[in-house]
Amino acid sequence: MHAPVVFIHGLIGTLQLPELSAAFVPGRFLAPDLLGYGALRQVSAEAIDLPAQVAHLHRVIEAQFPGEAVHLLGHSVGGAVAMLFAQAHGERVRSLVSVEGNFSLDDAFWSAAVARMSVLEAEAMLDGFRADPAAWLTRAGVAVDARSLGIAERWLAQQPASTLQAMARSVVALTAPDSYRDRLRRVFADHPVHLLAGARSRGGWHVPAWAERAAASQTLIEGSGHLMMLEQPQAFLAAVKRVLQLA
Repeated sequence: MHAPVVFIHGLIGTLQLPELSAAFVPGRFLAPDLLGYGALRQVSAEAIDLPAQVAHLHRVIEAQFPGEAVHLLGHSVGGAVAMLFAQAHGERVRSLVSVEGNFSLDDAFWSAAVARMSVLEAEAMLDGFRADPAAWLTRAGVAVDARSLGIAERWLAQQPASTLQAMARSVVALTAPDSYRDRLRRVFADHPVHLLAGARSRGGWHVPAWAERAAASQTLIEGSGHLMMLEQPQAFLAAVKRVLQLA
C-alpha cells in the first residue's frame, strides 16, 4: 500500500474536494482544515501563524497515520506550510509537491496586501468576494459554471477575515528573511520536491534557479492558472499521481 497523501490548502478555501478524495485509496488521503478554517474557523487569530499550523498538521498526521511518512502537497501558502513541516519533521515526509508554493515575498504579494489592511478593510474585502463569487472566479481566470461557482462559495465561506490576516502576516514575517530560503534549501537537499504549476500562472511563480535545478520534477498543467485543482481537476490529479508514482 502506498504512503498516505496529505494536501494542504492555501490562504483561502479547502482541498476537501470530491474529485481529490475519490482519486486515492480510501483512508490514505487527507485534506485537513488548518487552524482558523472550516471546522476550526473559531480558532482565535492570536493562535494562528505558520508555526502553529505546522504543529497542528503534525498532530493531525500523527493521529491519522501514526509513525508513517507521508507525501505532502501544499498549494500556495500551503506550500510554505509544507516546507516548514518538512524542515521540522523531516522523518515524517516521503516527498513534497509544491503547487505554486511561496518561495519568497515575491510570491506573497496578495498576502502582503492583506497583512497591511485594517480589520475593517479585510472584512469588507472578504464580504465583497462573498457577495459576488462569480467576479472572484473571473479575476482568478476561472470559467464560471455551476460547479466552480459552488466551490467558490464554499471556499469563501471557509474562513473569517481574521484568519486571512493572521496567516498573511505570518507569511510575510516568515518568508521575508534569508533564513527561509536556507530552510527551503535544506528541504530540497533532504527530500524529493516536485514543482507543479498552472501554465498561465507559472510566469508569476518566482522559483529560484537553484530550486529548479534541485527539483525532482517540474510539471505544467495546461489550460489552467493558480487554481488548477478547480479548473482542471483531472489533469491536476493525473500530474500529482504521476510525480508521486501512484498512477
